[in-house]
Amino acid sequence: MKKIKAIIFDMDGTLADTEDIHRLAFNQAFVEFKFDWQWSVEEYKELLSISGGKERIRNYLQLKQYIPEENTDLWHFAGSVHKRKSSIYREMLVAGHIQLRPGVRRLIEDAIKNEITLAIATSSSHKNVETLLTNALGEEALDLFSVIVTSDIVEDKKPSPAVYQLVLSELGLEP
Repeated sequence: MKKIKAIIFDMDGTLADTEDIHRLAFNQAFVEFKFDWQWSVEEYKELLSISGGKERIRNYLQLKQYIPEENTDLWHFAGSVHKRKSSIYREMLVAGHIQLRPGVRRLIEDAIKNEITLAIATSSSHKNVETLLTNALGEEALDLFSVIVTSDIVEDKKPSPAVYQLVLSELGLEP
């Protein structure tokens, strides 16, 4: 029997149930940008087929035929909305004291006891990972993971395997 060498976690929806917090953060950003729409749970589930928050916003702005007043292109404008949304999301994580999904803490502790390497491969940002982990596991949480690869490092969003391929390369492991 082969020994498990590493566990590679995703973040949103895997380490913690954060998707509705993302939706609420998008909606709060929309209010601040004075948009006249809010994403319902059902609509957001459909929008999750578009990988990446900026991409999701840009696609929705195009669908609504929204033209930014600031004389900027849609991609940069979507980036501004997404930047604010991400700040709101992190504020919500801290305020809500988000917890890991049931069993995740124990899995992490057991992996460490058994000298199994831990890593994270996510389309989320490093700031989001840091906020979630330090709030759920404490200040030393990032040190538990040998490799953390985020959208700040790999541009190709999931379902592209690029983020996982980089983690495996950094760990020196085959899939």
